[in-house]
Amino acid sequence: MKKLGMSVEQIEEVESIVIKTPKGNWVFDAGTEVTAMTMQGQTTYQIAGTPRFEENAPDIPKEDVTMVASQANVSEEKARAALVACKGDIAEAIMKLAQ
Repeated sequence: MKKLGMSVEQIEEVESIVIKTPKGNWVFDAGTEVTAMTMQGQTTYQIAGTPRFEENAPDIPKEDVTMVASQANVSEEKARAALVACKGDIAEAIMKLAQ
């Protein structure tokens, strides 16, 4: 491969890799294999492993938390947790807390 001007290197002791997207993060944990390949001054990385997807928590406005808390007669902490679980859906959060 060196004759072709290509070098390949295994990156050792990878603890985690996170790929951030607007909707959430792809997380590769320890044990993921990463190989760096350099050819013509360009380095590419190959990741071999099983990722898990972590959705971004929705941005919950304070007014929504206050409204859900008062409608469901719960604390603002519980109202915020319900809104996060319901991805910001106010009606669903209220119904969930009313059960």
